[in-house]
Amino acid sequence: MLIDCSSCAVRGAACRGCFVNALLDAPAEIEGLDADELRAIEVFARAGFEVEVVSAQPAALRMVRPRSRSGFRVA
Repeated sequence: MLIDCSSCAVRGAACRGCFVNALLDAPAEIEGLDADELRAIEVFARAGFEVEVVSAQPAALRMVRPRSRSGFRVA
C-alpha cells in the first residue's frame, strides 16, 4: 500500500484527524509545527536531506533581585 499525503484532497485542513497520523505515530517534536513548516520538512526530505526536528529548549529563567538599599533612609 502506498500512502501519498501530497495527493490528498483535504491535506492540511484534515491532517490532524487523519488515520495515517495514528499509523505513523508522529514524534512529539513535530506536533507543534504548522502546515507550512511540515511542508518545508517534507520538501527537504524528498530532496534527500537528512531532516531532524530539534525541539527548542525554553530559555533559562533568571531571578531578578532588587539591589540592596542599605544606607538609605526614607522619611
